[in-house]
Amino acid sequence: MSQPPPQEARLSSAGEPAGPLYTWWRGDPLPTLPVLPGLAIELARELDLLAELSGLPVSEVQARLDAGHRPYLARLDGAPVAYGWVATRAASIGALGISFSVPRGTRYLGDFVTLPRWRGRGIYPRLLRAILKREGEADRFWIGHDTPNVASARGILKAGFTRVGEIYRLPDGSFGVVAADSLERARAGAALLGIRLLEAGQ
Repeated sequence: MSQPPPQEARLSSAGEPAGPLYTWWRGDPLPTLPVLPGLAIELARELDLLAELSGLPVSEVQARLDAGHRPYLARLDGAPVAYGWVATRAASIGALGISFSVPRGTRYLGDFVTLPRWRGRGIYPRLLRAILKREGEADRFWIGHDTPNVASARGILKAGFTRVGEIYRLPDGSFGVVAADSLERARAGAALLGIRLLEAGQ
């Protein structure tokens, strides 16, 4: 088993990992994804269907739309199989209690679900890839997931995102990001979320 970078090893005793953060910047390479026959991805317009799939009341779906969130829906042979949301003005990571503004030219992606019957077919990375293409006015995209969610990690990386670093919950209740490789991107991610960039020795 590989060892964590020294700064992550030190921080693990001082804080709890809360989940990795990923990004894709326009111009970054995109791995090839074979066509999945029968897959169609669109902006979702049926509020009742979104509410049914997500278990949210229609009023909450409408509130998200009013706040500038865009829902995308994947269908396979006509059947709805997955969905996800793109924040264009403001976003929150509910599990962490972090809320932040989304600047112009940036998108934060969240609340993605592939319905159980359709998992394991590569729908999630293709849904993410379609969003990168369709949100053409944006140059930077961000996404994360809970630490244990290995399946999400695989899908995000397969779509072409790179891992920025790990978000840590610190003993004082605040959060910080430990960079994976690029300090520039980790710094940009910390600035977006309004949290600290944690470097070696902190």
